[in-house]
Amino acid sequence: MTLNCVIIDDEPLAGQLLTSYARKTPFLNLIGTYNSAVAAIKDIKENKIDLIFLDIQMPELSGLEFATLLPKTCKIIFTTAFSQYALDGYKVNAIDYLVKPISYDDFLKSANKALDWFSSIDALKADSKDRFVFVKSEYKLVQIRYDDIMYIEGLKDYVKFYLENQKPVTSLINMKTIEEILPSPEFLRIHRSFIVHMTKVKLVDRFRIVFGENYLPISESYKDEVQKYLDNHTVV
Repeated sequence: MTLNCVIIDDEPLAGQLLTSYARKTPFLNLIGTYNSAVAAIKDIKENKIDLIFLDIQMPELSGLEFATLLPKTCKIIFTTAFSQYALDGYKVNAIDYLVKPISYDDFLKSANKALDWFSSIDALKADSKDRFVFVKSEYKLVQIRYDDIMYIEGLKDYVKFYLENQKPVTSLINMKTIEEILPSPEFLRIHRSFIVHMTKVKLVDRFRIVFGENYLPISESYKDEVQKYLDNHTVV
């Protein structure tokens, strides 16, 4: 597997060092090195970028701010001189966090973490090509058919699958992993706590998705994507 990556760092020497590291790492395909997040936006939109080595303290747009604008398929390894940003980095689902000065050994370990993550997601997608997935629930493996899912609720370290004409199934897995596995836009994240099977939606009331007596809120972060889906399936 090869990962397309970019490097964003406003310090020229740091950018050059990371560029040399990326070029000698066999599974990384370096698309470009940029001195600001703004300069990188065009190429990130036009290319399928898997991984970004992203500095945090930069002019115009900080790395943490930029991370919130990236597509869910794009993963981040933060690079910075300030270790106090580590917690914020993980809040935006960073794969890893490297503190400068960065050795090649540390760079390679982080890059391998990203490779392992993408490989595991690919394996899960391959296993679920028949439109079902097995999840662990109460020490058993339970088959969840995509066509049975109405919506999924995130509960801290667990997710709860609400199924059509069946009891819900709870599993120790995170929402991000499930979101990556399920086909989009058939399944859409509408809120940090909810993923919805859009073909099962019968009613949208004041920008809330209704399943019986349950009203699922659509948050600002996911509003545009949901609205686009609804517009594409609305006759006026």
